[in-house]
Amino acid sequence: FFFDFCTCMSLMMRALRSQRCYHPLLKAFSTAAVDESIRFQNGVHTNFVGAINNALDNALSRDDKVCLFGEDVAFGGVFRASNVLLEKYGKDRVFNTPLAEQGIAGFAIGMAAMGWKPVAEIQFADYIFPAFDQMVNEASKYRFRSGGQFNCGGMVIRSPCGAVGHGGLYHSQSVEAYF
Repeated sequence: FFFDFCTCMSLMMRALRSQRCYHPLLKAFSTAAVDESIRFQNGVHTNFVGAINNALDNALSRDDKVCLFGEDVAFGGVFRASNVLLEKYGKDRVFNTPLAEQGIAGFAIGMAAMGWKPVAEIQFADYIFPAFDQMVNEASKYRFRSGGQFNCGGMVIRSPCGAVGHGGLYHSQSVEAYF
């Protein structure tokens, strides 16, 4: 369930291109020139946050076993990536958690082991380290440890990383290399 950063970027770029979405990074990460008219083709104009919101919306609408939880996701999240999802899918599938990253990861692991498809959000990647043990030593070994009875294959942990612009040293780290 972990992808390296380049793989994630490649998948996001492909998804954005296929949806006729526009983002300046498409140009930066693509070897082919991006046609700027794509911006408004089919009436779609978005950015990364809009694409993430759309992806979360699609996942929640297609499968009743998908749920989204984390720090402040119910009101839209700090970057508004989960905007209006609480209103659309209800408080049982989109809800806030306490500021306890290890607990968020542990809860996601338990849900995934029981057949759910949790999308757990750690508000900033800088704060993912308390959850690191849960992800690396528990989730990744769950199938082996249970003799194939359980797995965490449906679990997603989403955590924005990189420069925030106003967050300073505690909200702007890029920690993806650890994974």
